[in-house]
Amino acid sequence: MTPDDTLAPRAAALGRPASAEISLHFFSGPRASLVKGYATLPFHTDGQSGTHYRGHPGARTAFPRLNYKERMNNTSIAGLQSMIVVSPQTPRERERRSGPSVDASRDFGNPTTVASAKPTALPGACRALIGTVRTMKARTMKRRATHRLHFLWLSAGLFAGCVSVGPNYHRPPVETPPAFKEAEGWKIAAPRDAEPRGNWWDIYKDPDLDALMRQVQISNQNVLLAVARYEQAVGLLGSARAGYYPTVTADVSTTRSQSTATTTPSSVVTSKSRTVTLDRASLGVSWDIDVWGRIRRTVESNSDAAQASAGDLASALLSAQATLAQSYFQLRVIDLDIGLLERSMGAFQRALDVTQNRYTAGVAQRSDVTQAQTQLESTRAQLLDLSIARATLEHAIAVLVGRPPATVSIPRTDKIAAMPDIPLSLPSELLERRPDIAAAERRAASANAQIGVAVAAYFPDLTLTGSGGYENTSFTRLFELPNRFWSVGPQLAQTLFDGGARRSAKKQAIAVYDQNVATYRQTVLTAFQNVEDDLTTLKILAKEEIAERAAADAAAETLRITENQYKAGTVDYLNVVSAQNASLTAERAARDITSRALTASVNLLMSLGGGWTVDSLPH
Repeated sequence: MTPDDTLAPRAAALGRPASAEISLHFFSGPRASLVKGYATLPFHTDGQSGTHYRGHPGARTAFPRLNYKERMNNTSIAGLQSMIVVSPQTPRERERRSGPSVDASRDFGNPTTVASAKPTALPGACRALIGTVRTMKARTMKRRATHRLHFLWLSAGLFAGCVSVGPNYHRPPVETPPAFKEAEGWKIAAPRDAEPRGNWWDIYKDPDLDALMRQVQISNQNVLLAVARYEQAVGLLGSARAGYYPTVTADVSTTRSQSTATTTPSSVVTSKSRTVTLDRASLGVSWDIDVWGRIRRTVESNSDAAQASAGDLASALLSAQATLAQSYFQLRVIDLDIGLLERSMGAFQRALDVTQNRYTAGVAQRSDVTQAQTQLESTRAQLLDLSIARATLEHAIAVLVGRPPATVSIPRTDKIAAMPDIPLSLPSELLERRPDIAAAERRAASANAQIGVAVAAYFPDLTLTGSGGYENTSFTRLFELPNRFWSVGPQLAQTLFDGGARRSAKKQAIAVYDQNVATYRQTVLTAFQNVEDDLTTLKILAKEEIAERAAADAAAETLRITENQYKAGTVDYLNVVSAQNASLTAERAARDITSRALTASVNLLMSLGGGWTVDSLPH
């Protein structure tokens, strides 16, 4: 197609030479701020001298308002040809509108010279326009990349300038003695002794105890409660860490509304109703920039709280295990007492038979028989009472392992664990081996971070928000480009007056921290007290056990001598009954010391942390 083919017929009809101008308007950016760039390729022809290009800024015709992607993707030679507007011009108009041979195309104010003017056909002009479009597209993409780079630099600058307000945490100092007061004669654990060697109760070498202990961690309800609390703390930590990232929301809605317009022309009131359906689909983004460290302090606080909860879990597990071990050892001591009473009842029954025979033979008095019967029945009553205590302990053990009491039956045995050798740690190491101390210290750290959160409230909050989507009255045409909308921008919010609420919140956070520090120090002091108490108990019980064992042996010898004297007729049966009571009481007292010593050993192991270390806390 040539200019003569398109312009000559129209010029002939008008009776004058033909002239035409190609004008393109480019629109870029949102409709709220249109930036126009013109690419003008005017030309004229008189049918004789050929085609000439003249500037014609007055005859520009715009492209349809398409978005940037549509303009660039849909632009072609055929498309440009269909958009060309040919306007006939008279020679006088051509003379009046003289100008440069070629106009300059502009993209955002940057001039780009089009091909120099020379006679050519219309397809060549279209190719020049396409080249201009491509140049504009490349420059626009470069500018957008520059904007993105500036945004990234801005974000990096914001994060680089972020600070965490509030005090940094340091472990509160506590007074730690160089050694335990009651540690004289105890072996201090060497480094290899402090290494984990399995479960702490393995020191007693009791397989039945080991089987019960393994059920505590998976079935004890108090331990499972502590597990759930720890998982809750971990969930809170995850929620706090989510503040590092932007929040993206999606919204799809349709709204049907009616409005009434009232007009009063010529003193006549007219009302007109209008019903509109508005469909909307959008995405929203909101991002809190942690300039002052509020989110970081919150994460720090929740992380320390989660570690404290892990310490509580370890404390609950250690407490349940210690209670189980103590109950188990008490049950085994009761088994020993039951065996002792059963043997004593056998001896008392034989003594009753001897006394009855002597009474029948006329050698003994009737009172000797009744005294023998009284001793036998009294021992039987003690045996029954021990059966109640044993059943109660068995039920307690069942609950500790998380099972119904009816399903747990522990068979009797006359064996009991020997007193183990417990290596002792230094007081300074106790701070790293007690889970309750670690939990108290972590709570102090969490409270310290909350002071930073309270201080951050004094500074403004910076939030980046953005949204975009489509909105139209027809859902079928909702996702068309003319229905698009978007918005983006920062928001800086600052509380100017709150009646002292922030100051009070800061004072409250400081007071909570002071409370946790006091609790931590009290926990440390209590831990030192527990160790000292258990050391004292074990030392004294060890001496008491020796004395009580000697007393029991002496009582047993006295009983043997008295029985022989009674058989020889040199003493009455009242002396035998007294010797029997003394021997039985001494034996049961020795069993009681064994029970107390085993219980104290469990307490000492628990006071020393039961093999737990602060490295067990999750990071």
